[in-house]
Amino acid sequence: MSVEEARLELCNLSKSQYPEIKALMDEVYNELGGAWPKHTIDYLIDEFPEGQIGIVDEGKLVGIALSVQVDHKRFSNPHTYEDIVDSNDNVKHQADGDSIYGLDVVIAHSHRGMRLGRRLYDARKELCRQYNLRAILAGGRIPQYYKYADQMTPTEYISSVDRKEIYDPILSFQLANDFQVTRLLKKYLPDDDRSGGYATLLEWNNILYEPTETVIESRKTTVRVGAVQWLMRPMQSVEEMMQQVEYFVDTVSDYQSDFIVFPEFFNAPLMGLAEHQSQTEAIRFLAGYTEQFREEMTRLAIEYNANIITGSMPLNEDGIIYNVSYLCHRSGKVDEQRKVHITPHEKYDWVIQGGDKVSVFDTDAGKVGILICYDVEFPELSRLMAEQGLEILFVPFWTDTKNSYLRVRLCAQARAIENECYVVIAGSVGNLPKVDSLDVQYSQSAVLTPSDYPFSHDAILSEATANTEMLLFSDLDMDKLKLLHSEGTVQNLKDRRHDLYEVKVKK
Repeated sequence: MSVEEARLELCNLSKSQYPEIKALMDEVYNELGGAWPKHTIDYLIDEFPEGQIGIVDEGKLVGIALSVQVDHKRFSNPHTYEDIVDSNDNVKHQADGDSIYGLDVVIAHSHRGMRLGRRLYDARKELCRQYNLRAILAGGRIPQYYKYADQMTPTEYISSVDRKEIYDPILSFQLANDFQVTRLLKKYLPDDDRSGGYATLLEWNNILYEPTETVIESRKTTVRVGAVQWLMRPMQSVEEMMQQVEYFVDTVSDYQSDFIVFPEFFNAPLMGLAEHQSQTEAIRFLAGYTEQFREEMTRLAIEYNANIITGSMPLNEDGIIYNVSYLCHRSGKVDEQRKVHITPHEKYDWVIQGGDKVSVFDTDAGKVGILICYDVEFPELSRLMAEQGLEILFVPFWTDTKNSYLRVRLCAQARAIENECYVVIAGSVGNLPKVDSLDVQYSQSAVLTPSDYPFSHDAILSEATANTEMLLFSDLDMDKLKLLHSEGTVQNLKDRRHDLYEVKVKK
């Protein structure tokens, strides 16, 4: 399966999916007896439907995570697999249990390497939080231990895996997902020869909060964003630039960010790969790489489980050049927003034309919009977005001087106040002496908020150091926007005079 072709969605499993569940478990557990019988899956779905989570790719089930509720005091102490699942495959679920017990996580061989296991674990953690449960417990096999059984004890093997001296496909994965080994379980699965019958008792502890909606449909209350303040530097190849892009995406993913945003025309250094007779020729040369960047950044969004706003790049469509930003969802879906208002430089030197649509995009972390640089200086666009429920506005920009930057920055701040939303601006720094019109940059990326009592006194959630390459992380409290809409000192959206004026799209 090509990651560029994936269209991934989380779901709660249903009984009608049993044939797919069986095929998936038979494929992965062919050495351990294959799938559970239908009555076991039906019982799990009946007794704990929220705990049975799947990932589908265009309707096909490609991953599952099965869970039950248990008593923490009982199952944080020594136990065996039969204490959870008896010899007739009857699962023991305790409806009033204070913890989740992870039974299985299964990923189709065709979708390995796409970090889907991590996505299922994140969903399970969110389930734990929403149900106000104490912890997630699991008995983890150590299937590579048989290779080292004559050299070390199980405890020594676990320590070696923890120090990353040995890779174990199950234990290494659990440790990478913030689980801690609390004890060694003996005779957990006596027939598991590869593990020598041993297993680790793993635990992830939860900071408790009140549950609200179902896991899959729930609205995130805290959204983490990462803005890349990108250093413009000469590049020798497309591959070198993509390595730099993946470095930032990887880093942002390590901080479990929901979004990462790159600046406008961040890949402009590639114009320096060839000699050009004119700036018009140069921008068309750069547009030749746009499809490759869109596909590669879609792959990164899926693999690193982060929604990526691709900054912007030139798109050649039927001989017409547009300045376009892509929103690469971590589900594999791709949306686009074209720059509507074109600067004189873009119009006359690069012969870029403006787009004619303004959209708000539904994501798994809220409703977002994108305005590229100059567009944020036109309040009508963001007001149209606000009427569609905009919560976060992303503004990738490129500016060469401080006064140019301040036009973007101050207008972005106004948009946050007017539309009661968060605004994230991301620009580039450094210099490109061999690329016409992009020789110098000025930027101070920032996350801006409305100006009212729930927010910082200066309406700045965070800002980067000016003209320094760096990442800017911020946690956006979405409940503060709800509070502002209903109880703000002033209520810009609610107090508009619809009897006097309106903003509407003509096309």
